[in-house]
Amino acid sequence: MARGSRRGNRRRKSSGIDDLRVMGLAGAIVAIVFVVYFITEYPGWAIGITIVLIAALSGGLFLRHRVIQARRLQFLAANAALEKVDLMTGPQFEQLVAERMIAQGFRRVRIRGGSGDGGVDITAVAPDGTRCAVQCKRYNKSVGAPAVRNFLGALANAFTGHTGVLITSGRLTRPARQEATDARQTLVLVERDLLADWLTGRFALFAKPARLVEGDELAT
Repeated sequence: MARGSRRGNRRRKSSGIDDLRVMGLAGAIVAIVFVVYFITEYPGWAIGITIVLIAALSGGLFLRHRVIQARRLQFLAANAALEKVDLMTGPQFEQLVAERMIAQGFRRVRIRGGSGDGGVDITAVAPDGTRCAVQCKRYNKSVGAPAVRNFLGALANAFTGHTGVLITSGRLTRPARQEATDARQTLVLVERDLLADWLTGRFALFAKPARLVEGDELAT
């Protein structure tokens, strides 16, 4: 009896879903017929209503854009100090970097951080059209040569055609900087002091053709 009851319940549920689908389809057909009739009989009103709807939609999208932009600027202003950055987790730092890139005019900014990211945390297109692959290092310690070497490997294999950007809240050791300088790929380095300028808008990535950005060196 229990099995039969369950089967009956399933049939009733399936029948109810089918009825809803039929009702929805019928409603859609009625709506389409009404719209066609209205446009045919009252073309002037139809054009006016269309213009009003387009204006309302455009206004809503513009307002949404302004709200998102305002929130982004508030977020960046609240987290521009290095003292705030030093308290962030890795994913939070990636989010901050991505938001700053968007604010600077980068397009198609995508956070890839996590398992299977291929050694690149963010991909984006710079205002000058340069395709970028970004690695974020939220470090209190210095960044060593192996980290730079691994990033260069990711650029050579999975991200050919991208300019590498390594952004860190720490500083690079001298061997790490030498590794970047000797690399065949163009690599932009943004270390702690330059990061502070970038987060506050005093420095812009790719304001000029991509190049190796000089910064403080640390001995091992």
